[in-house]
Amino acid sequence: MKIQYPLILASVWMLSSCGHNVKQTAKNMMSPNNPFRHVSTLPFQTADFNAIKDSDFMPALKEGIQEQLIEIDSIANNPDMPTFENTFVAMEKSGQLLRQVNGVFNLLTGANTNPVLEKASEDIAPDLAAANDALFLNTKLFKRVEAIYNQRMQLKLDPESLRLVEFYYQHFVLAGPNLSEKDKDTLKNFNKEEATLSAKYVNQLVAANKAGGLVVSDKAELAGLSDGELDAAATAAKNANMPGKWLLTLKNTTQQPLLQSLTVRATRQKLFEASWNRAEKGDSNDTRAIITRIAVIRAKKAKLLGFPNFASWTLMDQMAKNPENVEKFLAQLVPASTAKAKQEAADIQQLIDKQKGGFELQPWDWDFYAEQVRKARYDLDESQVKPYFELNSVLENGVFYAATQLYGITFKERKDLPVYNKDVRVFEVFDKDGTSMALFYCDYFKRDNKNGGAWMDNLVGQSKLLGTKPVIYNICNFTKPAEGQPALINFDDVTTMFHEFGHGLHGMFASEEYPSLSGTATARDFVEFPSQFNEHWASDPQVFKNYAKHYKTGENMPQELVDKIKKAATFNQGYALTEILAAAQLDMQWHLLSADSSLQDPDKFEVEALHKTHLDLPQVPSRYRSSYFLHIWGNGYAAAYYAYSWTEMLDDDAFAWFKEHGGLTRENGQRFREMILSRGNTQDLATMFRNFLGRDPDIEPMLEDRGLVAEPKK
Repeated sequence: MKIQYPLILASVWMLSSCGHNVKQTAKNMMSPNNPFRHVSTLPFQTADFNAIKDSDFMPALKEGIQEQLIEIDSIANNPDMPTFENTFVAMEKSGQLLRQVNGVFNLLTGANTNPVLEKASEDIAPDLAAANDALFLNTKLFKRVEAIYNQRMQLKLDPESLRLVEFYYQHFVLAGPNLSEKDKDTLKNFNKEEATLSAKYVNQLVAANKAGGLVVSDKAELAGLSDGELDAAATAAKNANMPGKWLLTLKNTTQQPLLQSLTVRATRQKLFEASWNRAEKGDSNDTRAIITRIAVIRAKKAKLLGFPNFASWTLMDQMAKNPENVEKFLAQLVPASTAKAKQEAADIQQLIDKQKGGFELQPWDWDFYAEQVRKARYDLDESQVKPYFELNSVLENGVFYAATQLYGITFKERKDLPVYNKDVRVFEVFDKDGTSMALFYCDYFKRDNKNGGAWMDNLVGQSKLLGTKPVIYNICNFTKPAEGQPALINFDDVTTMFHEFGHGLHGMFASEEYPSLSGTATARDFVEFPSQFNEHWASDPQVFKNYAKHYKTGENMPQELVDKIKKAATFNQGYALTEILAAAQLDMQWHLLSADSSLQDPDKFEVEALHKTHLDLPQVPSRYRSSYFLHIWGNGYAAAYYAYSWTEMLDDDAFAWFKEHGGLTRENGQRFREMILSRGNTQDLATMFRNFLGRDPDIEPMLEDRGLVAEPKK
C-alpha cells in the first residue's frame, strides 16, 4: 500500500426535523475535558497526542456528525435562491469538528491501533456511511447543486470555484440522488453494510498479519540472515512473549524481504506459505467470507445506480474513465512483462540446475536465486549495499536534500511537539522564503498494531477558506533494528521513503481555497503520479552521493558499487511488473462482476482471473492475494490498483522531460510545483498533465525505464 485516505469529503448527516433537539443532544456528547471540544492550540492545529485518550473519539465523532447534520440541513432548506456562496462555500465550511477528529482517528487506527480503537472504527463505520449518504442522496440539496451547475457558465466563477461546482455535481450524480426513495433506502443499507465489513476486514487483517509470522525455534533454520536480522527476529519473538525463539514478522506483500537471504529452502517455503495463507486459516482472522460479501454488495450497488459493474461506476471520475481503457492499458504491458519474467525464470532455473538443486523453481525460491543471478551478472551483493543506506541519512541527506534542491524548502526537527509513539519524528517545513509552511511526521518502523504497507495522509488539510496549513504524515513498515543497532534498509525501502514523501510534497505544496480540492484529493490514477515521480530522485547522482554513505565510516559508496547498481537497475523487472499487473487484474476482475454473478470462491476466482488475463505464471504470484489485498477491500483502491502502473507511465514521461531540461534544478522544480504539486484537483487532471508536458502521456519511457524494450529511443 502506498497511500491511505479517508472519505472523499468530510462525512455529513442530514437532519430532516427536530434540529434543535438533535443539536442539544450533540452538545452533550463530549465531556468538557474532551480535547476535541476546541481547536488545537498547537502549531498548525496539530493533534495534542498527550491529551487525547482513546475514549475521546466516539463522543467527538458523534458530535461532529451531529453538528454537521445541522449545518447541512440549514443549507438544504435555505429559503433563499441557491447561490455559490450559500450552497458550495457553505458545504465546504461545514463539518470542521468532524474533519478535525477524523484526521487523528484515521492516523491512529492505521498506525497505532488497539482493541478500543478497532471497536470504535467498526462501530462508527455505518454512521459515517449513513452520513455520506445523507449528503449525496439529499434531494433538496442536489436540486440546489444542480441549479447552480446548470447556470455555472453565466456566473463568472473563478476557475477553482467552477471546478468545485463540477466536482460536487459529478459526485452527486454518481451517488444516485434521483433514485426512488425505495432504491435510496436499499443503497443506504448496502453502504452501511459495506462500511462495517470494510472496517472489520482491516482489523482482521491486522490480526492476521500479527498472528501469521513464522516462529522458529532452531537458529540453524535461519542460516543466511545477518546478525542484525537475527537480533531483530529475536526481539520480535521476545516482544511476543516467546523468548529464546525467533519471529519473522510479515510485510503486507506476498513476497517477504528475508526470502532473499534464507539459505534453508524449507524455511523459505514456510515463510512464503505463512505469508500466502495468513488470512486463509479458517479462523477468526480468515477474510474470505468478508471480501466475497463486499464484492457482491459493490456489484449490486452498481446495478442499482445503472452500471453493469462496480468498475464502470467508480472509474467515471478517473483519468481512465472506464474499464475498457484500463484493460487496454494493462494489455499493452502484459506481453513484454511476462516474456521477460519467463526469461528471468529460465535464468534462475538454469542456476538451480547448475547447482544440482534437483527441484523446479517455486515462488519462495525466486528472490534467493535471483539475488545470486544478480551477483553473478553484475557482481552486486545486497549485503554490500545496505551499510550505505542508513535510514536517518536517507531521510535527511536524501529525501529532504532533494526537496531542498528542487523546491528550496528546508526542514527543522521539532522535539517539543507530542507524538503518539516514541519512534515518530516531527519536522517543521519552511518555504524558500523562510516562511513556515507545514508540519511533517514520519513513522517508519513496523509494529504489530500498525497496518501493513506504507502510506501518506493529512492530520490537518490545507485550505485558504478555512485558514489551515498542512500537517502531513508518512507511515512505513521497515524492520526496526535491535537496540543500539543502525537502521539499515535496502534500496526498495529507500525508494519507498522517496515515494511517500512525494505524496507529502503534493500535500505540503497545496495552495487551494477549498478543502475538497486540496492537495492529494485527486483521482486515484493521478494521485500516485507525484509520489512515483519523486522516486526518481533516489537514484539521481547528486542526491545519491549526498545520502549513500557508510554508516560507520561516513564514506561515500564507491563508484564501482554505484555503477553496479545502475547496471542492475532493470534486473528482475519482468517479475516486479508482472506481480503488480497480476494484482491490478485481480482487482479489476473482482469489480467487473455483475450483480447476477454467482457467489465467488476467492481461491478459485483468482486462479481463473489470472488465467483469463494471461498473468498466471506459477513462479510469479500476485503482489497481493485477494484475502490480504488491503488496498481494494479497506483503503479505497477498489477497481483502482491499476493506478500505480498508469501513473508510472505519467511519472516516467515527466521525468524524461526533466532529464531533457537539465534534471535536478530549482527552475525545473519550481515549474513542477506550480503546474502539478500546488494545483490539487483544481483542473481537469489530463489537461494539467498535458499543460506540463506539452502533449498526452507516452508509454514508451515507462517501458524503457523497466528495461522492457530492446533499445531506448534515441
